[in-house]
Amino acid sequence: MIRGRVARHEGIVRLSVFGRAGHRETIEAVVDTGYDGWLSLPQSLIHDLELPWIKFGRAVLADGSECGFDIYSGDILWDRRRVHIEIDASEAMPLVGMQLLEGFELTMQVRKDGPVLIKRMKPPSKKLRRRR
Repeated sequence: MIRGRVARHEGIVRLSVFGRAGHRETIEAVVDTGYDGWLSLPQSLIHDLELPWIKFGRAVLADGSECGFDIYSGDILWDRRRVHIEIDASEAMPLVGMQLLEGFELTMQVRKDGPVLIKRMKPPSKKLRRRR
């Protein structure tokens, strides 16, 4: 389970991001259900962690405009597991996106210092089919 808090009307969680040569940074990231990526980080942090570039991406923003960005490869600590993900370069505050939340339940009490909980869901049960 990942725990965080509500601050400035945003759900905030702390994550560890791993770079080359054992470098590790702890960051605060906003949970953004409107972002369909994994995680975004500022270019300066991506550079400090020496994350490898993998491709160029494009996105349509809320105002309908398009933007391009670099996508890197990296590892994070997510629910006590080291996970390999794609990391989008962005100059905004780090964001946790819906790809990272896949398979998890998100709950927030939206008030000052309200709890943010991200809990792994159990896989859906497979119903037995009867043979006819």
